[in-house]
Amino acid sequence: MSDVFDFAKRLITAPSVTPATGRVFDELESMLSPLGFAIHRFRRGDGDEGSDEAPVENLFAIRPGPDGTNHFAFAGHLDVVPPGEGWASDPFEPTARGELLYGRGAVDMKSAIAAMVAAVADVPQDAGTISFIITGDEEGPALHGTRALIDYMNAEGIQPDLCLVGEPTSVHQLGDMMKIGRRGSVNIWITVEGMQGHVAYPHLADNPIPKLVAILAELDALVLDTGTDWFQPSNLEITELEVGNRAHNVIPAEAKARISIRFNDLHTGASLSERVCATAEKHGGRALPIISGEPFLTEPGEFSNMLADAIEAETGNRPEQSTSGGTSDARFLRAVCPVIEFGLCNATMHKRDEAVAIADLDVLKRIYTRAALGALQGN
Repeated sequence: MSDVFDFAKRLITAPSVTPATGRVFDELESMLSPLGFAIHRFRRGDGDEGSDEAPVENLFAIRPGPDGTNHFAFAGHLDVVPPGEGWASDPFEPTARGELLYGRGAVDMKSAIAAMVAAVADVPQDAGTISFIITGDEEGPALHGTRALIDYMNAEGIQPDLCLVGEPTSVHQLGDMMKIGRRGSVNIWITVEGMQGHVAYPHLADNPIPKLVAILAELDALVLDTGTDWFQPSNLEITELEVGNRAHNVIPAEAKARISIRFNDLHTGASLSERVCATAEKHGGRALPIISGEPFLTEPGEFSNMLADAIEAETGNRPEQSTSGGTSDARFLRAVCPVIEFGLCNATMHKRDEAVAIADLDVLKRIYTRAALGALQGN
């Protein structure tokens, strides 16, 4: 089997449910060091004394090229979601059955990192600088991962020219889609306080539920926009309702809800948060927004065309340039340099019996090699 197949198996074998630390990073370091990379590993998020916050491990690796050459970065994450129950084989024991390799992280996204490592082995060091920006906190809160890596890069004066994130972007077959942007995301918790009382004596109580219903009805009726040239329409979804009333004859003292908004570049997280907060306050409630990321777009041009050419050369597919889907760490990296996401087929990511087509591993490695060479050569 190929190097990328072996690398993928080694990474899958190292359990790394988010937040990832330890062995899986040891494996990656052992792959990169022989290729001439200088490795910096560090942990963030241990919290204050007495905190039960789990630490996050991050890795930055760099192989400098000659002065004046370009700097191309690969980025991704080694943490995975919990495997759940009912797998046909041990989720952390990579298993080849037929044309597929099974294991948690096989698609999202240990195999892509394996392909990146195998790819740089075919890129001469004198072609330019290559780096790896790898976190253990993409599947979790993403508080101490890529953002901490960016802080480190800024402190060290490290500035890539272009960045490729290995998220699984392909849909039906390898190479049919890449992501040139993503919508933003904000989650907002809405609370309405009332006064508990007996349902037979409503004048002695204050029911918060009708107020919450009025807030949600007004928000649900909003048409935020109809989309743009590169982004689908923004959408607001009610994702949770909570009253916690176990008695049929009691007016509750409090009612809560949560909404999630995925939004395009016609909005900002702050503008949408202000709108929701104003609506909640109008009906006697309050809102607490947490912005997960702002929308971004890497304008189609030399970078996207170069990557599309590399994909088409190896697969015969000219990828669709899309901004669909959820958020990724590209939302942070876009502040560093132009960033595009491209990787494996995403049909089984986060699912039981996650699996990658074995034949796609070497194809992805060759695409990444072409992409790195193209970026370093400036074409």
